Amino acid sequence: MPRLRSSARSSWLGCALAVATVAAAEEPGKWLERMNEALTTRNYDGTFSHWQGGKVEMLRIIHRVQDGAVAERLVSLDGSGREFVRTGSDLACYLPDKRTVLVERRPAEESLFGGFPAMNEETARFYDVKEVARTRLNRRDTHVIAVSPKDEFRYGYRLWIDDSTAMPLKTQLCDGRGHVIEQIVFANLTLSSHIPDSDLKPEVSTEGFQWLRNESLAPKGSPTSASLVWNALKLPPGFKMTARSAQTMPGSTAPVDHLVFTDGFASVSVFVEAQPQAAADQPPVSESARVGSSSAFSTVIDGHKVTAVGEVPPATVRYIANSVKAQGSEPLLDPRHPR
Repeated sequence: MPRLRSSARSSWLGCALAVATVAAAEEPGKWLERMNEALTTRNYDGTFSHWQGGKVEMLRIIHRVQDGAVAERLVSLDGSGREFVRTGSDLACYLPDKRTVLVERRPAEESLFGGFPAMNEETARFYDVKEVARTRLNRRDTHVIAVSPKDEFRYGYRLWIDDSTAMPLKTQLCDGRGHVIEQIVFANLTLSSHIPDSDLKPEVSTEGFQWLRNESLAPKGSPTSASLVWNALKLPPGFKMTARSAQTMPGSTAPVDHLVFTDGFASVSVFVEAQPQAAADQPPVSESARVGSSSAFSTVIDGHKVTAVGEVPPATVRYIANSVKAQGSEPLLDPRHPR
């Protein structure tokens, strides 16, 4: 058998190492793909703990895909009795403590369990993904995948993905220093070929409840007024607008513009509403807030209240809110600096 020359042998080894490196880099991303596919296509019923802000809540999630139709039910098990039932793009929120049912439209692909990262060429510019460990959790073998942001405008994730089912048994949302902001851990999880209709019906009695509907006033892509088209003049790297709609909020008749910006992982919702004349005459006031893993920032621009909310660092919602402007109006101050 002829022997490879030294140079040929070196080239072959170099190619082999390059292929191995690419395969190793792709594998964590493949686990994220398998996880997202499992979450959206499988039937499952599980109980999990949700920790954020020092508080722990137990919940049950039921997810069914039947004849191409998706139905979900999320139930609080800690006394509030709150339930959320989604059928396709219709979401009903049952709030016994407020004796209210809120009905609204949501994107059909938006799960009650929350969105999880999916790697592609675009998102890979702003996040690093790697497998950091293999361990056992709830007597199952798992792959621990870390998704780390490359800048200060987004949070990171750690995910414990079941080796056999690709379901996330534990997830963490982390800040730039790796500190856990929010955590979900399944206590039990069952994958079933059949989930009965009865499991997807709310248990709470709605007798005497007030029903509120969050109506969309205009089709996607339409502003509330032909003369006011709101957009962000500048965005953090990687973010872009993915949705625009007009709607009324429960208890109000005034239209509100709703804009959604995302980098493929994280998303920020922006609400723009006209201020009453008395409020518009007052000096503009900016407000920041943190609720669990969500950040919010409100300011007043051209007589309109602009509020940005999302599971991102405070600097990101401030950046985006301060960048929002009606088309054709005067340019903003540098959005990197709060007003």
